[in-house]
Amino acid sequence: MEDISALIREARPLYFSRKRRNNRIKAGLAVIACTMMISLFYPRSYTYGYTDEWSETIYMTENGSVIEDMGLPVDEYGLLMVA
Repeated sequence: MEDISALIREARPLYFSRKRRNNRIKAGLAVIACTMMISLFYPRSYTYGYTDEWSETIYMTENGSVIEDMGLPVDEYGLLMVA
């Protein structure tokens, strides 16, 4: 019986240190999981682009078109003219 008591006294620090380490690992993983779930459901701010056709038309009229810059025949809208 004394041998068992001595064995338990010898193993007790190892047992508690492993238990403490495992609890810390579990707590760390729980924090990471909670952080990921919060970041998954946290609303993000999105920037929505507003396209204004009138300003695009003015921009294309002022700057020409890519087809015109290539030297191909274009109509008044900047589209390729088919002859």
